[in-house]
Amino acid sequence: MAEQTIKNFYLTPSPHFSSGETTQNIMLTVIAALVPLSGYGVYLFGIPALVRILVSVASCVIFESLFRLISRRDIRLFDFSAVVTGLLLALVCPPSLPLWMLILGALFGIVVAKEFFGGLGANVFNPALSGRALLFVSFPAAMATWTVPFDTVSGATALSQIKAGEFASDIGTYLTYFLGKRGGCIGETSALLILLAFVFLLATKIIDWRAPVTMIVTTAAATALSGGDPLMAMLSGGLLFGAVFMTTDYATSPVTTGGRYIFGFGCGLITFLIRRFGGYPEGVMFSILIMNMLVPFLNNIIPHKYGWVKPKKTGATK
Repeated sequence: MAEQTIKNFYLTPSPHFSSGETTQNIMLTVIAALVPLSGYGVYLFGIPALVRILVSVASCVIFESLFRLISRRDIRLFDFSAVVTGLLLALVCPPSLPLWMLILGALFGIVVAKEFFGGLGANVFNPALSGRALLFVSFPAAMATWTVPFDTVSGATALSQIKAGEFASDIGTYLTYFLGKRGGCIGETSALLILLAFVFLLATKIIDWRAPVTMIVTTAAATALSGGDPLMAMLSGGLLFGAVFMTTDYATSPVTTGGRYIFGFGCGLITFLIRRFGGYPEGVMFSILIMNMLVPFLNNIIPHKYGWVKPKKTGATK
């Protein structure tokens, strides 16, 4: 899909959105959904989490503005898309990640994954996940150092322990992971807050439920069929956060109903396969980026005709 066509899609969203919605309103609503997760991350991990959130957001805004200034394009400071990218990037990173690494991730996500493709709406890959992927493959040790809540020491995650066969779950464990008092990325710990954000975004008609729900159900079902714990598969790692905030990104997810089901299924299946058989304990990031590549093909399976309204049936006339 050409850049202008996708940009028009942002300004005139799909039928899931009211005609008066704008990019700015959409981004502000997403930011509102992310604020409780950000606040809870600061509550768990303290000032280091707050500093990383602020640095990530500032870096994304500055890099986008500088790049567009240098390339002589309009600066889109007040559409808040760079703020959303910065928030998402910070929330999917550990609170102990060195700041210079975070800034590098922001540079890659904004400039390479977004602006090199033409800017807002023309990007193929999710910018925040692209930045995280660069950091993950370049600095695996730093990206796998988890801070225990209310402390400065590091600890292992549930996914790592599950993969090693060292994790035992019970009702107390499920409750802890549901509420989010555990180590992990800044914004991925609380399943409760992520689900509340999901309901909020659905109620405001900012996102569609099909891709995220399909991804979560697929991962849980595949985990159960393989003899694993489907509840822990949902509560641990970044499954819920990725499903709610990453599979619903306008530019990098399908615009068709059928495409969204396939997209979510693919994300869920790849997540399970990487967790179960891959060398990494988590597969959410890679699964979504892989499926991002297939979005143009998924959109062509059941094409959506923008600006076309199905004619109403009329009774036969004599």
